[in-house]
Amino acid sequence: MIKVLFFAQIRELIDCAELNVTGPFESVNALRAELAAKGGKWALALDSDKLLVAVNQEICSLDSPVEDGAEVAFFPPVTGG
Repeated sequence: MIKVLFFAQIRELIDCAELNVTGPFESVNALRAELAAKGGKWALALDSDKLLVAVNQEICSLDSPVEDGAEVAFFPPVTGG
């Protein structure tokens, strides 16, 4: 089982803070694509062009592998000044 967390605008858009999914998923991008396939707001929120991801609390790329028991977090890019 993989624990998936959503933060900031992503969480607000899909009205979901976390969920558990069963895999296997060869990469974070495969997991993202599976969730985005729900369509509508899920597809919009999980558009890979506007997304940062962390696996087990470490920022990584969408190509990173995901193992059973992992925690995956999706969040929007952060800007500041």
